[in-house]
Amino acid sequence: MPDTTHPNPGNLGNLPPETHSFVGRRVELALLQAALDPGAGPAGRLVSVVGVGGVGKTRLALRVAAEVRDAYPDGVWLTELSPLHTPGLVDLAVMETLRLADQSTRPVIDVIAEWAHRKRLLIVLDSCEHLLADCAKVAAALLSRAPGLRILVTSRERLALPGEEVLHLEPLPVDDSAPAGDAVALFAERAAAAGRPLSDDDVAGRAIAAAVCRRLDGIPLALELAAARLADLTLDQLHARLGERLPSPSDLPSPLDLLSSAPGERPPRHQTLRTAIGWSHELCAPLERLLWARLSVFTGGFCTETVQQVCAGGPLAPERIAGLLARLVAQSIVLPDPVISARYRMLDTVREYGTDWLCALGEERAVRRRHREHYARLAQQGCAEWNTGRQVAWCERVLSEHADFRAAVESALAEPDRTAAVEMAGHVGFLWRHCGYLREAQACLDQALAADPPPGHGRTLALWSRGAVAILQGDQEAAANWAVRCADAARDQGSPVAAVAAVYVRGGQLALTSRLAEAIDVLAAAPQLPIQDDAFGAAQLQVRLALSLAHVLRGEYERGREVSDEVRTASRKQGEYWCGAYADCLIAHADLARGDVPAAVRGARTSIAGHALLHNTAGAALSLDVLAAAVATTGDAHRAARLLGIGTRLWELTGRAQMDSPDLIATRRTCELRVREHLGDDAYETGYREGLAMSYDEGIAYATSRPGGQ
Repeated sequence: MPDTTHPNPGNLGNLPPETHSFVGRRVELALLQAALDPGAGPAGRLVSVVGVGGVGKTRLALRVAAEVRDAYPDGVWLTELSPLHTPGLVDLAVMETLRLADQSTRPVIDVIAEWAHRKRLLIVLDSCEHLLADCAKVAAALLSRAPGLRILVTSRERLALPGEEVLHLEPLPVDDSAPAGDAVALFAERAAAAGRPLSDDDVAGRAIAAAVCRRLDGIPLALELAAARLADLTLDQLHARLGERLPSPSDLPSPLDLLSSAPGERPPRHQTLRTAIGWSHELCAPLERLLWARLSVFTGGFCTETVQQVCAGGPLAPERIAGLLARLVAQSIVLPDPVISARYRMLDTVREYGTDWLCALGEERAVRRRHREHYARLAQQGCAEWNTGRQVAWCERVLSEHADFRAAVESALAEPDRTAAVEMAGHVGFLWRHCGYLREAQACLDQALAADPPPGHGRTLALWSRGAVAILQGDQEAAANWAVRCADAARDQGSPVAAVAAVYVRGGQLALTSRLAEAIDVLAAAPQLPIQDDAFGAAQLQVRLALSLAHVLRGEYERGREVSDEVRTASRKQGEYWCGAYADCLIAHADLARGDVPAAVRGARTSIAGHALLHNTAGAALSLDVLAAAVATTGDAHRAARLLGIGTRLWELTGRAQMDSPDLIATRRTCELRVREHLGDDAYETGYREGLAMSYDEGIAYATSRPGGQ
C-alpha cells in the first residue's frame, strides 16, 4: 500500500523521522500532550493546531504525535493533505494512510470506521486549510463511529466542529531584554548549520540575531530561510538586507484593518512570511528562480531525473538542473525527503509562492502540460515493463510518485483529447490496480471510459483494468459486464493477446463466485500464446492463475498444481513477482492437500515474501492462511494461532476476508477450529491475539522466518 516505508520499527504508524532538532514550544507541547491523552476522557478527541503558514504547525504536530504514540497501540498515522486538490478525496487519503488495501465497493468512510471501531489510534490530518469542509465531514463521521480514535489537525483555520479544541500557534518568542528566546535559539542552530555559528559570549552577534528574529516576527520558516542565506552573507549583511527589503511592523495592517479587509487578504504575519520568501526569492540567481517556479507543478516529491524531464527548457538546460537543485536545497527552498533518499519536496508556502511566479511568467499551462506528458510516458513505460524483472522497481516508483500520477491523470481527464485521456487512464489504472490503489483506479477508469472512447490499445487496456479492479473489489456482477466489453474491444482491436487477456475477467469472475466448472471451461479454452513483457503479458499469466485457482477450489489439486507450476516457471523466466507469488501460494495449497507439508510451508513462506515485495496485502493474507494450515499440520499449534492472528490483521486491511470466496472462507474456518481444539480456547486466544497485535512488517517478518532451523 501507499505507506511504503516504516521509519519507526516497533511502533504502528507512519511518522517520518525528524531531520532537524526541535526548538522551543515547551508550553504548547505540554498542552497538546495533555489534550491527546486517551485517559483524559471525551475531551481532546479532536484537537486543531491553527496558525499562519510557516509558523511550525506540522513540526509541532509531528513532535507531539511522536511523544504520545505509546498511548495508541493501533498506531499514530500522518495523512498529508497538501498533495490533494480535488474535493472528496480526504477519506480516501486517510484510508491509504492506514494501509487499508480495501477490496470492496463500500463507501470509504464506512470501511475506515468499521476497521477503526475497536481500535485506539491517532490520525494527524496535516494541512487542512484548502479542504476544510471535506476534513470536517470526515473527522465528524469517524469520531462518531470510532470511540478509540483521536484526530490532530493542522490548518490555517479551525474545522469549526463541536468539541474541537483549538491551539492557536503563535510565532516563536523573541526576548527583547536578553536575546535568548526560542526564535534566536532556532536561528542560531540553523546559522551554525550554514557555517556561521553564534557563540554564547558573542553579545553583539546575538543582539543582531535577535533583531533579525524580531524583523521576521519569529516565524520559524522565515527564520530558516534567512539563516540559510548565511552561507553567502555575514550576519551584518543579512540584517542590513532584511532592513532594506522587509516592511517594519508599523507598515503592517492593524487588527482593525483586518476586520475591514477584503476576502482573501492575508493577516500581517502571513504577509511577513510572504515578504521573507519574496526576499529569499530576490536573492536567488535568475535560473534558480525559474527552477523554483517550475518545481511548483509537482504535487508530491520529485527526483533530479524527473525535474530534468519536466522543468528543463529555454534557458534552463537539463545539464544545469542538478546544480541548481543543489543550490535551492542549500537555501532551504527545496528540502530533502526525510524518508526516501535522492528525492526532494517543497513546503506548501514555498510552493505557493513558486506557483504565483509561474503564473506571472505565463508558463503555468506549458509546464503543467510537460508534467502531464512526463507521467503519461512514465505510466506507459511502467506497463510496457511490468511483466519483467523491473516489476518491483516499478511498484516502488508508482507508490512514491502516486500524488503526481494522480495530478497528471486529473489533468489528462480535463483535456478535450479523449484518446490521450483513456490511454493514460488505462496505463495508470493498470498500475494502480496492481499496486493497491483500487479506488483511484476505479474512479479514473470510470471517468475515462464514460465518454466511450474510440477503439485501440488504450481503450482495451482500460476496459481490462476496470474489469480486473471489479474482480478484486468483489463486484462480480460488474466484472461480468466489463468482461463482455473487454472481449468486444479486444476483438475490435484485432489483438490475439488482448483477446486472451480478456478471458481473465470472465473466468476470474466465475471462479470467485464458485462457478468453478464454467470457469475452467472458459479459462482452459484460451490459447497459450508467447508471454509478452507488458501489461497484457501479465494478464496472460493471470488467465492461467485463475484456471489454477478454479482447479484447486474444486479439489483438483494435481491439475491445479500443474497449471500453477507453469505460471511460476513463466514468472521466473520473466523476472516478475506478482503472478509468481500467487502461483507459489496455489502450489503450497495443493502440496498441503497432497500431504507434502514441508513443501507447503516453504512455498507459503516464499509466496508471502514475494507478495511483500509488491506490498500486496491481499496476496500476503491469502498465503498466510495456507501457511497457518500447513504449520498447524506440523503440530506447532501455537505458531499457527499467531499466524492466524497476523492473517486476520491483513484481511482486515483488505475489507474482504478471504476475498468473500465461500470456498476460501470454509478452508480458513476449518484451520481455526483445528488449532483451537488442539490448544484449548485460552491458549488459542493468547496466540491469536499476539499475532493480531503485530504490525504489518512484524507479521510478515514472523511469517517468513524459519523457527528451529526449518
